[in-house]
Amino acid sequence: MNLDLLTQQTIEVVKRASAFIQQEANTFNSERIEYKDVNNLVSYVDKETEKLLVAGLREILPEASFITEEGTTGEEKNTEALNWIIDPLDGTTNFVHGLPVYCVSVGLVRGKEPLIGVIHEPNLDEMFYGWQGGGAWCNGRRLQVSQARHLSESLVATGFPYRLFEKQNRYMDILGALMRKTHGVRRLGAAAVDLAYVAAGRFEAFYEYNLHSWDMAAGVLLIQEAGGIVTDFAGHDNYLFGGDVVAACAMHGELLEVINEHF
Repeated sequence: MNLDLLTQQTIEVVKRASAFIQQEANTFNSERIEYKDVNNLVSYVDKETEKLLVAGLREILPEASFITEEGTTGEEKNTEALNWIIDPLDGTTNFVHGLPVYCVSVGLVRGKEPLIGVIHEPNLDEMFYGWQGGGAWCNGRRLQVSQARHLSESLVATGFPYRLFEKQNRYMDILGALMRKTHGVRRLGAAAVDLAYVAAGRFEAFYEYNLHSWDMAAGVLLIQEAGGIVTDFAGHDNYLFGGDVVAACAMHGELLEVINEHF
């Protein structure tokens, strides 16, 4: 595969999906919100955007399968295959409340190996993209992770649990420790945006558990191509389908120590 060309084609598909989201943002009716489970919202915008993405991506790479948040393809998930992994609207809760922090996230992986990542944040019109061996970019500017080497120099992002609350107290202990050890902790509400910002050097790190592959498939490729480190909470490479991720610059090991001390 020509990953450079495929990335450019993916960008065009993502642009069309983002344009649809912004069109619907102007007239969105909150009565059309659905609940997948407690605190986990979905709207017709998520579902229709996913259909647009699947159709466009299937056209440019027919041999790839799909792993999608809303399951509109009806395909059985095969984590060993060549897969497009799609979050059509990461930050749905922000979107339905009119908070302009959300994005489209598309990753291409082979098994657990990230090949392409494209994240578009439509409100700022920032297109983050990269491919294996080709670097990470935003609107034509090459990205590099922060050069900070210690937590004491760092601004860290995370997400708060919306399910599996039995781990909440331990998670809050991590948050408390990092509030004391860093420049601060931020929670934007869209994991793919957080990961893109780590790749861009705006955050030194992002960590979260209870994530899905579509939350991180694109973002972890960007961070790796921007010179960062990505692991699961155990320090291994089982993040994509394992549910937790620690993505950071050179202070990754120090952050991992804090997480494991409390979690």
